[in-house]
Amino acid sequence: MEKNFIDYIRVFCRSGHGGAGIKHFMRNKLTAKGGPDGGDGGRGAHIILRGNSQLWTLLHLRYYKNVLAENGAPGGKNNMTGRDGKDIIIEVPLGTIARDEETGKIEAEILEDGQEVIFMRGGRGGLGNSHFATPTNQVPEHAQPGEPGVEGWKLLELKVLADVGLVGFPNAGKSTLLSSITAAKPKIADYAFTTLVPQLGMVEYRDGKSFCIADLPGIIEGAAEGKGLGHRFLRHIERNAVLLFLIPADSADHKKEFDILHNELEEYNPEMLQKEFIIAISKSDMLDDELKAAIEKELPKNVPHVFISAVTGQGLTELKDILWQKLNA
Repeated sequence: MEKNFIDYIRVFCRSGHGGAGIKHFMRNKLTAKGGPDGGDGGRGAHIILRGNSQLWTLLHLRYYKNVLAENGAPGGKNNMTGRDGKDIIIEVPLGTIARDEETGKIEAEILEDGQEVIFMRGGRGGLGNSHFATPTNQVPEHAQPGEPGVEGWKLLELKVLADVGLVGFPNAGKSTLLSSITAAKPKIADYAFTTLVPQLGMVEYRDGKSFCIADLPGIIEGAAEGKGLGHRFLRHIERNAVLLFLIPADSADHKKEFDILHNELEEYNPEMLQKEFIIAISKSDMLDDELKAAIEKELPKNVPHVFISAVTGQGLTELKDILWQKLNA
């Protein structure tokens, strides 16, 4: 699965050139010297991005390095307009951002199934000489060329769409929690970076309500500079409304662990600190009341916290309640 999850693609795109308008005069057996009847050129093909909720990776674009759209056809006699170029539609998963490689500017963002955005416009077709006839110039000798298309290297990035993002060090128990409160079946093992790609799961709440939670690859100190899985991980939590910090009960220093996670988010993008935070102390089945009280003193006062155990189910209902309240505040 890790090999199939591609969340970053660089691709060269060129939209179609517009077809040229033509210079032509009406000639038939009844008309020796008719007026201008040169047709317009067709429009060059657009390159269009379309959202597809069935896709979860950019893998299908991996070998699609050059996207070259069709040119418009030139105009014809008898005022016939040339055929438009056939648009190219690129299907992408929801949460995809397209940006120009040179400027870094975001040019399109796909968030809904079926949403279509004209990513690169085809050139307009040129006007035929029939458009340029005037009372003083009834035999115009010129027609317009078509407009050129646009081209350039583009970057497509996927940022996972989820309501809640699970944030924590490698091996903090994020995958175990996801598997216990959703139907997702992430890979679980006792070593760092078991999760190499984002895993999504739907949490069933009360009265048929639900919300989406994402288990994301673990942060390490220096992730904002690209260490570990670095930016590849941090990109995905930009879209989460609530961040759930998972800190294991057996951590040597709970406050320091939270501060490191908090600092990495701030260094990557200070706007991350505007999100709602919740702290969950995992593996809490190994704690007694005295140890819980000691840990509570370490935690920041302005961030709600809950003690949970994915193994015994302790605190999971309370956690769902807090998440739902934060998402609907």
